[in-house]
Amino acid sequence: MNAFKRQILIVTVISAAIMELIDISIVNVALSHMSGNLGSTLEDTSWVITAYAIANVIIIPMTSFLTTNLGRRKYYIGSVILFVLCSLMCGNSTNIWELVIFRFFQGLGGGALLSVSAAVVYELFPKEKQATASALFGLGVFIGPTIGPTLGGYITEFSSWPWIFYINVPIGILVTISCISLLTEPAITHAKSKVDWLGITLLAIGVGAMQIVLERGQTEDWFETRYIVVLTAVAALTLTMFVFWELRIKYPVVDLRVLKSKELLIAAILTFVTGVGMFTSIYLTPVLSQRLFLLSPSQTGVLLLPGSLVALFVLIISGKILQRGVSPAVIVFVGFLCFIYFNWLMSRISLETSSAYISIALIFRAAGMALLTVPLTTLAVSSLQPKDMPQGAALNNMMRQLGGSFGISILNTYMSRRMAVHRTDLVSDITDQNPVAVERISGLMKSFAQRGLGQQESYVKALKVIDNTIQKHSLLLSYIDGYLLIGLFFVLAIPLLMLVAQRQKGPVVIVSADH
Repeated sequence: MNAFKRQILIVTVISAAIMELIDISIVNVALSHMSGNLGSTLEDTSWVITAYAIANVIIIPMTSFLTTNLGRRKYYIGSVILFVLCSLMCGNSTNIWELVIFRFFQGLGGGALLSVSAAVVYELFPKEKQATASALFGLGVFIGPTIGPTLGGYITEFSSWPWIFYINVPIGILVTISCISLLTEPAITHAKSKVDWLGITLLAIGVGAMQIVLERGQTEDWFETRYIVVLTAVAALTLTMFVFWELRIKYPVVDLRVLKSKELLIAAILTFVTGVGMFTSIYLTPVLSQRLFLLSPSQTGVLLLPGSLVALFVLIISGKILQRGVSPAVIVFVGFLCFIYFNWLMSRISLETSSAYISIALIFRAAGMALLTVPLTTLAVSSLQPKDMPQGAALNNMMRQLGGSFGISILNTYMSRRMAVHRTDLVSDITDQNPVAVERISGLMKSFAQRGLGQQESYVKALKVIDNTIQKHSLLLSYIDGYLLIGLFFVLAIPLLMLVAQRQKGPVVIVSADH
């Protein structure tokens, strides 16, 4: 393959990976529009997010198995076509459950676009330029979830919600044509194995049930709802059976034996924490900016832009440092410190905080994520045999997605309860014994009286203004608590790095699901 065709293929597969990652979060800001248009409740509409997450988490650990048994070229092109067709059908959906079904199958198609795209990119770069490959693909991994909500906001604001799905169609068609013309099978292929149908079934049921519990628990008041209790039991039972079965058979769909590697096990835990941070921070910050600071989607996008630019340079630097033999654990440690500092900065915000302050804080988030993306994968496979590397990389990718689902679920529950606590605390100060409160209410009543309102009506409106202020401050304090909780996850995970910090140093080894 000549240099021009190689560059076209690199752009193609990175575009496909970014497209898949954008779709994880692009619908977040469009849920209310979908709800009104399709005549569904907001709770039902949130299944659009849940369905995609469930499909992604089910398919990602199976990527190595599927590429081996179907062939990388067929599996990848088929996945792109499935993703595009389901994107089109999502936009054409006439009711919420039709949309949820197509969104699930879109997620199944999208599962290959990340892991297999990574394998193709690294294969197309010579060994001495693997740092550049890491930077390019890592930038896509970082940019996708970051710009998703902003892009969704733009499309919803200036067009209509179906276009958040239609935008995938022309990109997907170009990706398909390019891959049909240029994508080939890898130089090294693995022998096909028997299909582990029981393992696939147990994995789908167990992970699916667990994802539903995580995504819907807070909305349904957790174990106060019967189906959440049932699905929790189903998840626990089927995943236990899945682990037992996969450890017994010769050709498992997910080879859990690779977790005997201390490096992989620790990397998987750290990747889980990274997923918590990556997805919760990009879930919290745009919503915070628009709800409390009243920024538009375009202004929110400007907040995120400096961090994205910094991430590119940090990714290149981290890749080169790895190539020189620096332990991935050292780079991960610095990445964790950057992310802890980001959360500390965000815990210091007030209603008077400037956009520039938030943008600077987001630069530390971007640097942290950039320092974690490649080194964690390198650490995960550093002690594995070549035949086990694809499975190790796939498990590591799955942990990132699970971390995101777990983090958002825990964060929603925690912030909801903290907001109630803060509101109770603030309301308790509004009494006739508090001179500040009395003075504030009197001032508001005088202001309304000057507009011609009676005393009783002025009093009611003054209390309403006070209540809105309390609501806003309660929300702000709950966001601060949320950022502190995320930072705590990273602090508690740091000691794990000490267990792998002394591992043998060597050049970076980058693998993906079929590599």
